[in-house]
Amino acid sequence: MSAQCEITAKAAAGAPMSLFERYLSIWVFLCIVTGIVFGQFAPTLFQAIGRMEFAQVNLPVGLLIWVMIIPMLVKVDFGALAEMKQHVRGIGVTLFVNWLVKPFSMAFLGWLFIRNLFAPMLPADQLDSYIAGLILLAAAPCTAMVFVWSRLTNGHPLFTLSQVALNDSIMVFAFAPLVAFLLGISAITVPWDTLLTSVGLYIVIPVVLAQLWRKALLAKGQAVFDAAMEKIGPWSITALLATLVLLFAFQGEAILRQPLIIGLLAVPILIQVFFNSALAYWLNRKVGEKHNVACPSALIGASNFFELAVAAAISLFGFESGAALTTVVGVLIEVPAMLLVVKVVNSTKGWYEAG
Repeated sequence: MSAQCEITAKAAAGAPMSLFERYLSIWVFLCIVTGIVFGQFAPTLFQAIGRMEFAQVNLPVGLLIWVMIIPMLVKVDFGALAEMKQHVRGIGVTLFVNWLVKPFSMAFLGWLFIRNLFAPMLPADQLDSYIAGLILLAAAPCTAMVFVWSRLTNGHPLFTLSQVALNDSIMVFAFAPLVAFLLGISAITVPWDTLLTSVGLYIVIPVVLAQLWRKALLAKGQAVFDAAMEKIGPWSITALLATLVLLFAFQGEAILRQPLIIGLLAVPILIQVFFNSALAYWLNRKVGEKHNVACPSALIGASNFFELAVAAAISLFGFESGAALTTVVGVLIEVPAMLLVVKVVNSTKGWYEAG
């Protein structure tokens, strides 16, 4: 185990859940209301923001997405990949659930609920877009918040760090092909050039910039790195909330016409959260992993890198799309759903260890 990995893991394990993180659902709800109100009273302003594009990329949103994603990626230590050999079975479960079960099961749930069961209650012209939003959520495994969930379950910090580093490494190469494939089998066409542009802008470039920044900070000492992380911590959530205000300024008209939409979109997302977390938790028990490995493995399978999903949805389908709205619903229910999963895995520790 490298000393740097150990320091990073301890820092991640000990980081408290911030006020913004704890009450994220409330802030998202307030952003929904604020965005809808602003969109109704100042539509010209938001239309002007929507036209600020270059090469099909909205510049204000692109900047906000970078401010959202880069501080999170600075915390990721890719050196932790060397620690995977310590928990091969747990890593295997994580990879199986995150990349072979989660995206495909979400495509199925989208087909079942959006295209069939809920179709009469949803705008017909947005059905494909809603399914696309679900797929984008499922194809982006959690990066930052999983450290919070792991800490709340006394999860193994080095295992948590290694699985995040591995998922982020895979995401650089697998996100675009996986999304394109699942959208294809869902009969949704997305231009490859637009998808690859999104991957480059919102995965590859942020990862490179974040790791260069991380290296520069650590060269000045761990104390400098920790101080910088504390300072830039609020940037991600602030940028996320600002993006949500913009989104709902554009989405307000559709939501006011059919307020039930958010509740309907939440159903497949919630089923996905509980199904994936239960599957990963059970599989870790079957293969004989310790409880403090099973917990972060289950939690990363249940949660999403929603910042990336929101960014990709806006790039591929636009502000006013059902895909953008769907990814935001994922943000809205993330904290309460994951806190419930945390409570379940904590309360079943005796059952788990008895196995």
